[in-house]
Amino acid sequence: MNFCPLLVVIAGPTAVGKTKATIQLAQQFHTVVISADSRQFYKEMNIGTAVPTIEERKNIPHYFIQHLSIHDYYNVSRYENDVLSLLSELFTAYKIVLMVGGSGLYIDAVCKGIDDMPDYDPELRQSLIEELQNKGIEWFRAFLQKYDPVTYQQIDLKNKNRVFRAVEVCIQTGKPYSSFLHNKPKKRPFNILKIALNRDRQELYEMINLRVDNMMQQGLLSEAYELYPFKHLVPLKTVGYKELFDHFEGLYNYEQAIELIKRNTRHYARKQLTWLRRDNEYLWFHPNQIVEIIRAIEQQLT
Repeated sequence: MNFCPLLVVIAGPTAVGKTKATIQLAQQFHTVVISADSRQFYKEMNIGTAVPTIEERKNIPHYFIQHLSIHDYYNVSRYENDVLSLLSELFTAYKIVLMVGGSGLYIDAVCKGIDDMPDYDPELRQSLIEELQNKGIEWFRAFLQKYDPVTYQQIDLKNKNRVFRAVEVCIQTGKPYSSFLHNKPKKRPFNILKIALNRDRQELYEMINLRVDNMMQQGLLSEAYELYPFKHLVPLKTVGYKELFDHFEGLYNYEQAIELIKRNTRHYARKQLTWLRRDNEYLWFHPNQIVEIIRAIEQQLT
């Protein structure tokens, strides 16, 4: 009987304990780890993205950790293709590969596939960036409402990046952005087991607050200051950096910025959990239930 390789997804909100649990599982099954945390792709962002330590990566090989620069263009479609190509190689050596992260869109891209979006046109993008600066996001929303009402009804209109991208695709292709969204899962040549980690809300929030305090002690303020000249880049429009950028500009004092990072990280964690709960394929565990998780993986293998 031919053996079908297994991709084990370890997902969950930020600070829940995914890295520690995944390291334990990788040691148990003698395998490697693929990151599905889009914040950890960039080598200039170290402290604020809570990347696994050098020691952890030395003992367990990790992929898609700090392999890009914040100046590089990268998207979820490229990630899907890159991971699938890597998995075809890894599964020749490992019967199990772990994928860990909190970026639900990137996890779904690997597990289900995404619709084939056109790559961006640099000249068009620069033109639209100027339009955004001159006319504001309301112009983009009005464009969608007129030319792609389906997307207008479904998209998060407060998410400037998604609205921008939808308009960009409409103009670039002459087709509605919604016409590229078929939501048909693609067949994968491997089995998938989805594990979601969570804690009691108060426990999770305490861990988030502690992580932020630790990041500040490790030098996040200095790291953000070095990255401040590049604050306009998409990778840096994320929790932990944007609040400190506002602090540098005098919008908040130091203490207020720290509290905002904690608050916004808690909001981000809630959004991550909402995304995961939409998928009933996930098996839910506390991060300390390693024995139970190992048993679930072994059952999947047999």
